[in-house]
Amino acid sequence: MNNTIAIFKREFAGYFGTPVAAVFIFIFLLFLFGLTFFFGFYTGEPTDQADLQRFFFLHPWIFLFFIPAISMRLWSEERRVGTVELLMTLPVTTFQAVIGKFLAAWCFAGLALLLTTSVWMTVNYLGEPDNGVILAGYIGSLFMAGAYLAIGAFASALTKNQVISLVLSVLICAGFVFAGTDMVTDPLGVVLPAVAIDTIRSFSFLTHFDGITKGLIDLRDLIFFGSLMICFLLANAIVIDFKKAA
Repeated sequence: MNNTIAIFKREFAGYFGTPVAAVFIFIFLLFLFGLTFFFGFYTGEPTDQADLQRFFFLHPWIFLFFIPAISMRLWSEERRVGTVELLMTLPVTTFQAVIGKFLAAWCFAGLALLLTTSVWMTVNYLGEPDNGVILAGYIGSLFMAGAYLAIGAFASALTKNQVISLVLSVLICAGFVFAGTDMVTDPLGVVLPAVAIDTIRSFSFLTHFDGITKGLIDLRDLIFFGSLMICFLLANAIVIDFKKAA
């Protein structure tokens, strides 16, 4: 546990060693706030209730490009400069290193998400939203960000090139996002049975995130995101061990 904490501290501090972290957070907030204010806080329904449904609707799509940008350097940079060999010589297991790096990236993403709570304050000023639903949306966003990061960490372990890592991560994450859209399921529905389409939808981030943003925190949705994190982190450790042996 101490080794994991040491790796976590090293990695988390590394995000703030250069202005990159501040620039990333600024651009992330700029995009998210800009699109949220563009689409507005009101549902357009007869109640005309101010809420954050449109705000959370944007998260899977904004995360698709910004979260892999956090994870692309986790292992590819270590391999490029040759410090991964030094890291592996320390009294730390591969999985401890993987978990430490992942937790640092997840906390950084959580910090960026925390800074968006000014939108929560704004919507409370404009109306009387259901704050329980908004809290559920933030919990869902944090878990979804963790799933994105685990995929990104796995992609980062596959290559020394950060750009390739970013592209690969975006492509894998896009598969998990678009699996729940009609543009994917409708054409497949012509040749596949309904049970197969439902199975494909069950692997989509949108399917599991949508219910949470409505205030329905189903344990199965959290387990889905948690399971993805575990699977891709294990794959990450296997890749690192394989490349270390090679």
